[in-house]
Order: sequence, then C-alpha cells, then structure tokens
Amino acid sequence: MKVRDTLLKQNSLFAQWRVEERDELARRAMQRQYHKGEFIAHYGDVWPYLLLVETGAVDLLRESEEGRSLIVATLGAGEVFWGLAFFFADAPCVITLQAREATCLYLWSRDTLLPFLRENGNATWELCLLLVRRMQRASDILGELAFQPVAGRVARLLLDHFRDAPGDRLKRDLTLDEMAARAGTTREVVCRALYNFSDKGLIRITRTEFHLTDKDGLARLAERA
Repeated sequence: MKVRDTLLKQNSLFAQWRVEERDELARRAMQRQYHKGEFIAHYGDVWPYLLLVETGAVDLLRESEEGRSLIVATLGAGEVFWGLAFFFADAPCVITLQAREATCLYLWSRDTLLPFLRENGNATWELCLLLVRRMQRASDILGELAFQPVAGRVARLLLDHFRDAPGDRLKRDLTLDEMAARAGTTREVVCRALYNFSDKGLIRITRTEFHLTDKDGLARLAERA
C-alpha cells in the first residue's frame, strides 16, 4: 500500500487530489500483473480504464492490415494511459497495449474515477494537459512518417537509444522487427539502413552491440531527413 501511495503522490494527475482522496483511490485501484509479451488490451476492445504503470513498460501498438506494427509509444513507471471507452462509452480501442517486459499496473474503471474527476477541476485540467501532450506526440509521429525518409527515422532511433547508454556502445537489445516497428518500416529496410550507416563510418556493428563512431554525422543524417 505504501508503494502505491508514493506512486500516486508522484504522478502529476493523482497529485491533484487531497491525501484522503488519494487514499480512497488507492483502495479502489485494481492491481494487475502481466508477463513479457502479454496483451493488456487489443485493438477494437472496449476497454474503459485508466492505467498507471508501477513497474515494467507497456508498448502502444498500431497494426496494419498487412500485419506490420508501429510502436507509437512506450509507457514507463509512473506514466498513465486510458482506453477511448474511458471517455466515450463503448468506444473501441484504436491501439493495442502490450507488456514490453514483466509489468505491474494499477487500473481504475471509468465508473470509479469519473466522480473524482468531476469534483476536482485541477485533476481534470491535468488530464486535459496529458491528452494535449499525447496529441502533440501523435502529430510528430505522423509528420515523421509522412515526411522523414526511413534512414532518418532509423538514425533518430539509434540516437535516442545512445542517449541513455553509457559511453559510445549500445547493446543490441532491440531486434530488427522491434526497430522496424518503432521506425514504421520493415526489418529488411532497417537492416539495409544500418549497414549503410556502417559503410559510411557512422557506426560499427558487431553481433552484440552497436559502436557509435560518428555521432555528429548520424545526427546530421537525422536532421537532414
């Protein structure tokens, strides 16, 4: 219970409620555990919940009729997300939610949380801000897919991962399929882009890692694209 209370207090949405209200919300939360790769909600499901990630990570996926996947975003610890049916009764999910790794979530149904939102203008405003930020991110993704060549998207993906890596070496913990899903392309195109970067001396590729040899050059490629 103490971990849950701390998690709610640190989240920008739940921090808007008074201590006694957060205590009540904590008591009403449904805790759910998911294994790596397990689906939380599928595209088309009526899923009227708001989730808060305690541990692990959740991928938000959009799949095409051809079977290709695009990872729209990944939620980490402390982040919230909601199904469309949380706002519109019986509205189907427009994305799929899948546990990226072993994950623990807290869930609140629409019926549970809505009375709290109606009585707290600050919390409702914070939820609106979260919605706007997600809309901005969705707009950025659409712009990248529409106007940025694949090589630029792959370069940006590598740079984003190198940002969190110590030094200039990055473990190859993303498969080609996962990289393709994040860049909105196919594994074959990602593979060609990576070896093109290697031929240009931007990275060196081994079986287990990427070695960044020209960060500025990779950044220019991403910016020009």
